[in-house]
Amino acid sequence: MKHKFLPAFRGLFSDGWKDPGIRTQIILAALAVCAAFILRLDAMEWCAGIICAGMVIAAEILNTAIEKVCDLYSEQYDERIRVIKDLAAGAVLAASIAALAVALIILARHIGGL
Repeated sequence: MKHKFLPAFRGLFSDGWKDPGIRTQIILAALAVCAAFILRLDAMEWCAGIICAGMVIAAEILNTAIEKVCDLYSEQYDERIRVIKDLAAGAVLAASIAALAVALIILARHIGGL
């Protein structure tokens, strides 16, 4: 069973950590976990935060994979590849905006807004 998870862990923590975009998202997720402890989030807030962080990290990993496949296809500029890469980057942006919105709602609740 271990051999089935090894490539996934290697992709996330070894190969993924080498990519600046993935590394940044993992670090931001770790900081969010620290903030969650400080704010003493309840179970539902923890769930929302974990889902958001996982969604953003997964989107970044898929974006990076798509970029690498596109680069294997052609190293020369191709408008079709630009569109593909922009769409993948847009998915990361959409996930990040949603995660930020959730974080702001949770933060507002704990700081005295909602």
